[in-house]
Amino acid sequence: MGAYRKKVQIAILILVVLIGGFAIGNALFKNDSKVPGVGDSPPGFSLFDLNGNAHNLSDYEGKPLIITFWGTFCPPCVKELPEFQRLYDKWQSKGLEVLAINLSEADLPVQNFVSKLNLNFTVLRDVNRKVERQYGLRSYPTTFFVKPDGTISEIAITAMTEKQIQERVEKLFQSS
Repeated sequence: MGAYRKKVQIAILILVVLIGGFAIGNALFKNDSKVPGVGDSPPGFSLFDLNGNAHNLSDYEGKPLIITFWGTFCPPCVKELPEFQRLYDKWQSKGLEVLAINLSEADLPVQNFVSKLNLNFTVLRDVNRKVERQYGLRSYPTTFFVKPDGTISEIAITAMTEKQIQERVEKLFQSS
């Protein structure tokens, strides 16, 4: 009877350890944040631009908005940013806003890059990559197209041509 009892005690102990480990792990690593999708509102944020000015997502309510995540280390991002600039120049007077969120690179390379390409839309810094995690980024470039009503109309997880961006911008204005 003693050997059988010992086996039952060990089995119960193992079960308790497994359940406890699962519960502790789930509590520590649980991710309550929902990755935004089409039809959702993008998660709010507050980030600084290259001049140290704070920008909140709420500052852009009621406007057609492009939020693109990029890095100087990403060749497709580098190719795409001048295309965003051309479309921003074309649509800015109608209210289009572009927020280009840089992914935690040092200030000087980002400032030099922005100056070299003569970008004049808003470039923000996600230094601790918190916003990147909120948006559930998996690859670069990733771009969110946000309608004036504050909902995401499309998410592009790829590099786009100027024509592809243009088509998406036109849809933003059709929805307003």
